[in-house]
Amino acid sequence: MKLSHFLIASLAALAVSNANAADKLRIGVVPGAYADSIVAAAKDAKAQGIDVDVVEFTDWTTPNVAVNSGDLDINYFQHQPFLDNAIKQNGYKLASAGTGILANVGLYSLKYKAIADVPQGGKVGIANDPVNQGRGLLLLQSVGLVKLKPNVGYLGTINDIVENPKKLSFVEVEGPQLVRITPDVDLAQGYPHFIVAAKAFNPSSGLAYSGIEDARFAIQFVVKANRTQDPVVQKFIRIYQNSAAVKADINRAFANDKRLYTLAWVKS
Repeated sequence: MKLSHFLIASLAALAVSNANAADKLRIGVVPGAYADSIVAAAKDAKAQGIDVDVVEFTDWTTPNVAVNSGDLDINYFQHQPFLDNAIKQNGYKLASAGTGILANVGLYSLKYKAIADVPQGGKVGIANDPVNQGRGLLLLQSVGLVKLKPNVGYLGTINDIVENPKKLSFVEVEGPQLVRITPDVDLAQGYPHFIVAAKAFNPSSGLAYSGIEDARFAIQFVVKANRTQDPVVQKFIRIYQNSAAVKADINRAFANDKRLYTLAWVKS
């Protein structure tokens, strides 16, 4: 049986349409450097055949729920220790498909110029999730304000404090909200990219910083565990990591201060 000219033409048109159809990704982010850099990458991706829908969240729970349920293809807001803890606590079938920015963490005060000036009974703002709280406590320990139980590492909590000579009290909030409470406490754990996004104060004014070389805290492109090698996901990550526009936007988001971040995928 011969196909009609009309049917042949229709099938040919459909084949061309399918060949030219853009791939699509929905990516979850939190405000600031992560969101802005993904938006910059999305513009480059558009030119290379990927339509990216950027979905912004204000918390650190929903993005993992959304990827796990299939409502998002990728989220980009968390480091590997945070992801490992989320998987352990919730049974998510998630994994990292690639590495992004390594953001530094600082201790900030709008009342005092030095760690030694923090008063007896002072209030300290700290992240409320297990991993980032542990990271903040390690920084507090490194400057001598607290001492933790041996070997608790970055999973330590305020319950693991064994020495607190200034009898500091702790105000626990979600990481993105720390910048908002910094004026109300004597000292706060802070993330420079959130500080820049909020236009709150100078992100380079930290009284102490964590080790920026600690690659385990680099932000990850998180997907369902069976999609880590998905060709569209990997293509987008390559676009992100090689985009001059992304690198420029990251530098801007960190106040043009290269002490506050590193591009963790770049081999030294």
